[in-house]
Amino acid sequence: MVVNKRNFDETRQRLLEAAFHAIHRNGFRAASLDSILANTGVTKGALYHHFSNKNELGYAVVDELVHNMISDVWLKPLSRAEDPIDGMVAILKGYSDEDMERGCKLGCPLNNLAQEMSPVDEGFRRRLDGLFALWRGAVAEALRRGQRSGHVRGNIDPDQIGCFFVAGMEGGISQAKTAQNPEVLADCRDTMIDYLQTLRKPESAA
Repeated sequence: MVVNKRNFDETRQRLLEAAFHAIHRNGFRAASLDSILANTGVTKGALYHHFSNKNELGYAVVDELVHNMISDVWLKPLSRAEDPIDGMVAILKGYSDEDMERGCKLGCPLNNLAQEMSPVDEGFRRRLDGLFALWRGAVAEALRRGQRSGHVRGNIDPDQIGCFFVAGMEGGISQAKTAQNPEVLADCRDTMIDYLQTLRKPESAA
């Protein structure tokens, strides 16, 4: 039997996207395979042709969709930023009202899964820890480049600030989700922007 690779790949992508949305809305353990299949029109047999079990599907969501989300929003823009402070501020200011509302309503997919699954499943824990490490590392490396180029103060520790920045962002989203109030997230974002300005080398300050 000849398998159409394009259809094969499209079916797999539909399953991943449906699983991502179900997990983001309901959490991994509450997301049912039946509801995921109902939203894709894919049969259970086809699902198991792509993923041997629910955990494998969840791991693929983290490895591919959540990874791509972090990469597109943070890793790639930071790698291209000539001035890392300007780059991070631009990302923060680029969040739309829709993004803020979604963050308030459902939270961050990465942080949601970390809170739910890291204590109970080592496969999830390792993958999620790796994504947080990539994000922290991207911030730290951007700040190191900024130190070399003279945009960032030399007396800061980029690794510590990378950890603080990611914690501050995820904490702000978690508080906004709990409050169901996008103004909480906006306040955290604006305060983080103010903090980032303090990292500038004096002669490069605006």
